[in-house]
Order: sequence, then structure tokens, then C-alpha cells
Amino acid sequence: MEHFIARHDALELVGSCESAIEAANLMKREAVDLIFLDVEMPEMSGMELIESLTNRPQIVLVTAKEEYAVEAFDVDVADYLLKPVKYARFLKAVERAERQARLARATAASECVFIKTEGRLVKLDLTLVRWIEAQGDYVMIHTDDKRYLVHSTMKGMQDRLPARDFARVHRSYIVRLDRIADIANASIVIDRSVIPIGASFKEELFTRLKLL
Repeated sequence: MEHFIARHDALELVGSCESAIEAANLMKREAVDLIFLDVEMPEMSGMELIESLTNRPQIVLVTAKEEYAVEAFDVDVADYLLKPVKYARFLKAVERAERQARLARATAASECVFIKTEGRLVKLDLTLVRWIEAQGDYVMIHTDDKRYLVHSTMKGMQDRLPARDFARVHRSYIVRLDRIADIANASIVIDRSVIPIGASFKEELFTRLKLL
């Protein structure tokens, strides 16, 4: 993989890690846009690393076992490479990751996305979103004037939203940061609605807020 990356003009190798824990520490120090990630690693698997990331770069999974393919796309990676990896297939994976990165940038810039709800695609202005709530295998998106039920996990929704605007504050809630009116007693107030703050999310939330 290092040899393939060195041959690609658009890629620059930031680091090569022997474990997911080492990779997680590297990403705290360096800006990373794309990861080629093995699934089976000591102490922490590739899937566990993906689940631990708040702001995910593009990810291409690399493994010797085909049975991981379904699980790979469940966590919404850019592509899935089966060992031994051929250079032509590597190039296709890089192209897919580049396309997804461009789409993510364009979506963030436009502040509008399309969501699938009630069997149709609906254009959603993200500036109108107040909060998002888990509903079993679905999420409920609360906007200024409507609610939309979308088939998604909270993790999947969190990964698709622009991290600069939204924060996970509870296992069942994501909020738009600029809609927070008040915070007290481990709760957030948005337009007179009270949303709980989970203990494991509190520290990160307060690091995201601008405090005087």
C-alpha cells in the first residue's frame, strides 16, 4: 500500500501505523483526508476505530476476508479492497474517495442536502434543522416548521452532517450548535424544547462552545 501511495501524484503518505490505536493517536496530531484501514488488527479492530471517530476522513477498508464487505458498507466507507490489492483496483478506490470528498465539501458549502423520507427525496436546508432524535431504526429531523423521519442510525447521520455546525450531545440526540439558547442542569434548551446531555458527550460539547 505504501508503494501504491508513493506512485499516486494526488496522495501524500502522512504515516503508516501497525495498530488502530497508533492510527488514532496519529490523527490527533496530523490532518488526514484518507485512510487505508485494515479490519483485523491487535487491541482495536478497524471497525472499532471507525466507530470511535467523531470527524471521519474518507476510509477505504483493506482485508483478506470477503465476509467483511457488507459490514464495511454498513459503516459507510468509501470503498473496500480485498487482498492482495492490485494497483488498478487501488486507483478506483482513490477515485471513489475523491468523489465522496468533493460531494461532502459541496454539501457543506451549499447548506442543503437531499433526504429520503416517505418514499421520496426531499431537499433539506440544514440551517433550518434544530435537532435530530433517534427513533429506533430511524431518526427524526426537527426543523423550524416540519419533522422528517429518515431511515438512518445516529452514527450514520452524525458522519454525514457538517461537524462545524452539529454536535452529538446524547446517544439519542444531535443538535445544531447555533440553535442552542440555554444550557442548565445537564440539559439544552432549543426553542423551549429541553434536550438531555449525555455524560459521555458533555466534555466534547463544551469544547465546541464559545465561552467568555
